[in-house]
Amino acid sequence: MATSSGTPIKESIFTWEGKDKTGKTVRGELRAGGEAVVNVTLRRQGIMVTKVKKKVYRSGKKVTDKDISLFTRQLATMMKAGVPLLQSFDIVGKGHANPSVSKLVLDLRADIETGTSLNQAFRKFPLYFDPLFCNLVGAGEQAGILEDLLTRLAIYKEKTLAMKAKIKSALMYPVSILAVAFIVTAVIMIWVVPAFKEVFKSFGADLPAPTLAVMAISEFFVKWWYVIFGGLFGGLYFFFRAWQRSPKVQRFMDITLLKLPVFGDVIRKATIARWTRTLSTMFAAGVPLVESLDSVGGAAGNAVYLDATRRIQSEVSTGTSLTVAMQNAEVFPNMVTQMIAIGEESGSLDAMLGKVADFYEEEVDDAVASLSSLMEPMIMVILGVLIGGLVIAMYLPIFKLGSVV
Repeated sequence: MATSSGTPIKESIFTWEGKDKTGKTVRGELRAGGEAVVNVTLRRQGIMVTKVKKKVYRSGKKVTDKDISLFTRQLATMMKAGVPLLQSFDIVGKGHANPSVSKLVLDLRADIETGTSLNQAFRKFPLYFDPLFCNLVGAGEQAGILEDLLTRLAIYKEKTLAMKAKIKSALMYPVSILAVAFIVTAVIMIWVVPAFKEVFKSFGADLPAPTLAVMAISEFFVKWWYVIFGGLFGGLYFFFRAWQRSPKVQRFMDITLLKLPVFGDVIRKATIARWTRTLSTMFAAGVPLVESLDSVGGAAGNAVYLDATRRIQSEVSTGTSLTVAMQNAEVFPNMVTQMIAIGEESGSLDAMLGKVADFYEEEVDDAVASLSSLMEPMIMVILGVLIGGLVIAMYLPIFKLGSVV
């Protein structure tokens, strides 16, 4: 809707109550530019309006990838069951626990109701629906297989989220333990060691070297604790902000993460799994290979594989086979390129890419399980040496005094 000057009017959702021609009380919701528009529209339908109120959405949590994945799965399930598209959006939007998701879904529904295609409606919300999502929905609409494509999208998003969760859990466990160890150490240095220091002054004897070292560190902590904590937390904050926003920092970290011992191998396998899963989903939807590669590089989530994908796309567009282009990129294991070659020769590239993704997802599962088992004893050793060393250093003078007595 627009004014005579062409300026668009912001529409809102209004709840209304009134009586129909038989005198029966009816209620409903209507999207319009104002209360006057609601009244006019309902009068034309023979409804005598008694109450109109603008619907106010309470603030909700941020819309997450998990919310989008669940929405995709619900929409695919209802469409496969034969529920009309607009009714499906109503069911999902009004039944969601997160008000932010409800508002997003009902905004999408309003756009579709005015004749906008599903693909174009999703493109209006790029923060939640990436080009891969929109391209697949568009391909499904054109081919008349939207419910099948939504099911593929739901599977793709669920597997991607599951893999990210496993990687995060593998990394968060040691990080959280070491953070707790740092806090405990700081507490000992700032409050416990100075108390021992006052006791040791009455000994009148030379203190052991480990005790003197711990006391010197404690004095530094007591004097500069605000600089230590401020510098540490401030540095971490600005580092992660730069990691999110600076392409140079992102590229550096992506390259560094792949080179890490133990963790680097897990991240590489997860990246290959996402890369092959995305390409399999796009290719199975009927999207041409060169166009599919546009979305694949970004979905991999790593600058090294993004650059490699661009090189592969350039070579494929000039007639090179996908297998040869991937071999030239030199970032894929031999097993991957051999399976892709078999898929190209047999005409079942999407199925072979799916099998590669399945294989590497299982590899990630096994690697994460092994990593968790490996990290537990290592962390115990680190904590034992750190905390045990501090305790021994502070009790050495007491043991020395006891032997003298």
